[in-house]
Amino acid sequence: MRISVLCDVKPLLGEGPVWDVRAERLWFIDSLGRRIYRCTADGAEMRAWTVPHAIGSMALRDGGGAIVALQDGFHAIDFETGELTHLVDPEPDKPNNRLNDGKVDARGRFLCGSMDTGESDPTGALWRLDPDMSLHRLDDGIICSNGPCWSPDAATLYFADSFTGEISTYDYDIATGAVADRRTFAVLPKDRGGAPDGATVDAEGYVWSACVFDGRIHRFAPDGSVDRVIEMPVCKITSLNFGGPNLETLFVTSMAEPPLPKYPGDGPQRGATFRVEGLGVTGRPEPYFAG
Repeated sequence: MRISVLCDVKPLLGEGPVWDVRAERLWFIDSLGRRIYRCTADGAEMRAWTVPHAIGSMALRDGGGAIVALQDGFHAIDFETGELTHLVDPEPDKPNNRLNDGKVDARGRFLCGSMDTGESDPTGALWRLDPDMSLHRLDDGIICSNGPCWSPDAATLYFADSFTGEISTYDYDIATGAVADRRTFAVLPKDRGGAPDGATVDAEGYVWSACVFDGRIHRFAPDGSVDRVIEMPVCKITSLNFGGPNLETLFVTSMAEPPLPKYPGDGPQRGATFRVEGLGVTGRPEPYFAG
């Protein structure tokens, strides 16, 4: 196994790596720096776009462009022009909330959770944006939404409320996008003050979770047991996604500055996007939003 720096643009809060299998490009965001980045698998051909508000996640669209989850709701972005089109704000009555982590299901729906920006109050919710741009609330009472991803058969949704320290599962109806029976899947160790952040599922159905403030990546078996632990060069890792031509490289984002002052800073590699190679595992292609 080899861990190296892919690129080091020093995002305040690097997040949401997504590998575009068609264009063979990695996308990731700076949530608090309000930027979207794109590069090749070796970190070359870097491009960036600026958005007007904090960005929690993005979903590449099947027809081009993306849906971005911003402070004031969901927007469509045209990468050719940089133009944003506001679609819907799911929580206009909650000014202290913002949209956070999200991913696309196998039918092209965008699941995205919200969070309390102070990361203390359970005012967040889990939302589903359908290809017809209709919006549906799936769950609520969440402090900090993170890590939505699915089992290979799409029957199980994994999801974390970071500050519970737990990854949960729901039964997921891929035909309708409905969820049911939320239950605990795994509890991350708290010996170093970490919390479950971004996550992905590999081709074998194992869940990879970035433990933010802890610096460890955990690979969980489908039964919730720990299969592997990887120590990263920085503590504040945030999210991860498999990519590269054969989906064999694990790309890992991190933050340059902690959003909460109680957490210490990392060293000179803080904020870097890393690549982890030689894992002997492959990922699965990320679906495109169908709208």
